[in-house]
Amino acid sequence: MPTIQIGRAEIAYELRRSATAAERRITVTPGHVEVMALTTDNDDDIAGFLDRKRQWLFNTMRDMERISASRHAVPRFMTGSKIPYRGRNMSLTVRRTDAERATVTYRNGFIVNLPHWTGDDPDQLVASELKHWLKQRARRDVNEIAAAIGMKHGLTPRSIRVADFANGWGSCGPEGNVLINWHLIFAPRKVLEYVVAHELAHLRVRSHGPDFWDLVFAIMPQCYEAKAWLKCHQNGLESAFLHLNQEQ
Repeated sequence: MPTIQIGRAEIAYELRRSATAAERRITVTPGHVEVMALTTDNDDDIAGFLDRKRQWLFNTMRDMERISASRHAVPRFMTGSKIPYRGRNMSLTVRRTDAERATVTYRNGFIVNLPHWTGDDPDQLVASELKHWLKQRARRDVNEIAAAIGMKHGLTPRSIRVADFANGWGSCGPEGNVLINWHLIFAPRKVLEYVVAHELAHLRVRSHGPDFWDLVFAIMPQCYEAKAWLKCHQNGLESAFLHLNQEQ
């Protein structure tokens, strides 16, 4: 593994090359430094980049060591935390980078890249970025599910969007405007599918009588299992939301 000498410290790093990256990047996690270089970079290009980032890298590693040493337990939004997503608790990795803004990616777990200007206590920023990412993913999933149901069953709302709900999981207004609670992103996808199917069925049948449930079953034969799951776990979904929202 290559190293860079900064004062008396010799810092080992993993060198990776990317054919798709637009710029070089350094990411720092506890005990690990990764340098992302361009495929066209030669050794001098990489050495020059590291030299320009020398002070930033030293300061970042020093701050990370100090923060880690001062924490007696893993906080809610640092590496090692678990984030609820689609019915599972997924791992969270928080990394320091030399970028200007925070980013969130998902690859069998959440990765939050923090910008260089982040302070010593990044929990609020991490929570905010995760909440934004989860709401965007909920919006995408809801639109995909509604489009599939609309194509197959001819149930097309006037509008459909995700929103924050004080209580309840969805609604269908008299004019055909559908709202879905974005907290359902914490539940298995089949539960989100059930709630969307439920609200779209109200476009044709406003009551909750036998005709309504026959239609919901026709749209989604697993509706009763999903409904039971939601009834059993709804308090847990609300707690998952509060877990993120407390840091806003």
